Amino acid sequence: MQSIRSCIVGGLRVCCWRLPRWTLQPAGPCAWASTRGLDPEVPSREAKCKGGLEDFHAKLAAGPSLQHFLQDAGPVQETHHLPAEAVEDSAPYLGSRTLADAPRKVYLETYGCQMNVNDTEIAWSILQKSGYLRTSRLEEADVILLVTCSIREKAEQTIWNRLRYLKALKSKRPRLQAPLRIGILGCMAERLKEKILEREKLVDVVAGPDAYRDLPRLLAVAETGQQAANVLLSLDETYADILPVHTSTSPTSAFVSIMRGCDNMCTYCIVPFTRGRERSRPVASILQEVQALSDQGVKEVTLLGQNVNSYRDTSEAQFLSATPTQLSRGFSSVYKPKQGGLRFADLLDRVSAIDPEMRIRFTSPHPKDFPDEVFQLMKERHNICKHLHLPVQSGSTRVLEAMRRGYTREAYLALVHLIRDSLPDVTLSSDFIAGFCGETEDDHQQTLSLLREVRYNTAFIFAYSMREKTRAFHRLQDDVAPEVKQRRLKELMTVFREEASWANAAAVGQVQVVLVESTSKRSALDLCGRNDGNIKVIFPDVEVDDGTGLGSKVRVQPGDYVLVKISSSSSQTLRGIPLRRTTLKGSTAFGGAN
Repeated sequence: MQSIRSCIVGGLRVCCWRLPRWTLQPAGPCAWASTRGLDPEVPSREAKCKGGLEDFHAKLAAGPSLQHFLQDAGPVQETHHLPAEAVEDSAPYLGSRTLADAPRKVYLETYGCQMNVNDTEIAWSILQKSGYLRTSRLEEADVILLVTCSIREKAEQTIWNRLRYLKALKSKRPRLQAPLRIGILGCMAERLKEKILEREKLVDVVAGPDAYRDLPRLLAVAETGQQAANVLLSLDETYADILPVHTSTSPTSAFVSIMRGCDNMCTYCIVPFTRGRERSRPVASILQEVQALSDQGVKEVTLLGQNVNSYRDTSEAQFLSATPTQLSRGFSSVYKPKQGGLRFADLLDRVSAIDPEMRIRFTSPHPKDFPDEVFQLMKERHNICKHLHLPVQSGSTRVLEAMRRGYTREAYLALVHLIRDSLPDVTLSSDFIAGFCGETEDDHQQTLSLLREVRYNTAFIFAYSMREKTRAFHRLQDDVAPEVKQRRLKELMTVFREEASWANAAAVGQVQVVLVESTSKRSALDLCGRNDGNIKVIFPDVEVDDGTGLGSKVRVQPGDYVLVKISSSSSQTLRGIPLRRTTLKGSTAFGGAN
């Protein structure tokens, strides 16, 4: 019998077939045939040789041809463009069971940021075209795929705990059913690679963020009982030709990825090592996807990227020019200025023009990549939301330098003042890290003072978690004690909540446009939605004027815009009274205080 062993080649786990050693005989035309005594019931050597040759040729003709192996030898991007008949008969050597005979049910579970939500939709689009069915019930799944986050140690520990639960589920699988296959996708897969396959034997498939096209093949290999992995990063993969199957529970909003990867190389950040180098998706494919979402009735689209406002499409000749990238005043980057390309302001202009009744948001930007034309466009277009995520990480110039953020405290605050001068009603959110390498008590106090000065509406605050491969791991010491990190984390959260309460209180008395999302989680008598500034608004589910001018009443539904007069606020939410249903264009006169 031939044996199989698996090995890692260039980051890709492949199956290696080891042939048996044949014993060469000294003579005869059929030297591989064994010798036996001259038993009259045993065929002669010549007859057996002839029969063996016939059997051998028959098996050879029925086995896989050279084409079966060559069709998967090209670039990964091209393997999904085979003719239908080729796909249908692509791998008979994997076994008689096919998806057409018994469709496999896949359960997808998403952790982490909005990019992972979009990755889940891309992966499902690929699997759906390969014949898989999707299930929302874990217990009936044949394949369970976790789209993972690796930004902090806590995020990874959550996945390990989940895998142990799934291992127990796998062991209880009835023998009459096909074995349960478990896969890890995304950033954690890219960071740990084959370590995931080796640790406690919990996982069958590992696929990095640039390997989702390869999922059908990886799962086919897993069906044979082998582990399979593809964690190769790409310099050009954007999945531009794949229309994600949007799976959000909200019918009102969707995420659209416009670029992948990051070139900033902040010392604390693992993203460049798990998502690869920065590359932008062609504008034509983005516009096509946004138009499709508009046709489906989606009312809000969020443009996504690890550094979304450094978008730069060079896919067409007319986009190329000698104009270098313009950074915000007082900001720098670790890389040389990039030449040419259609920039983020151009993309935002085109996307917002598709549907005036569709809100446009974007995240996550870097403060250095904000030319003035972005703010001017946001001011002019009523459907570009007046909300900016402006991650700062620390209020100390010394710590910002250690983080390689490319700006000082003073430059960041100057940008905040410029934004508020351009967009008086803007709401701001940010990211903060407590206890970065070398952070002193004075550094921490400077971050607290920045929180008070800017007065953010929303903030995401975390204790520093050192990650392997980052510059901080190799060059700096994680020297802030865990208990100090936690104390500083709590202090940052306390100050943020105090200031956010004041910021949100300024909305009381205003009439705001709210996009209805769903029934409130806390009360079936209330609805919830978000205003232009991305703040959650709660209001009673009652009949309101339908906005036609005929005096008719209507109960608003998810996807409707409604005018709400804000009556109270907290650090997290606003509450109000619904006035009438409206449209974005028809509500422009109600933007300020009433």
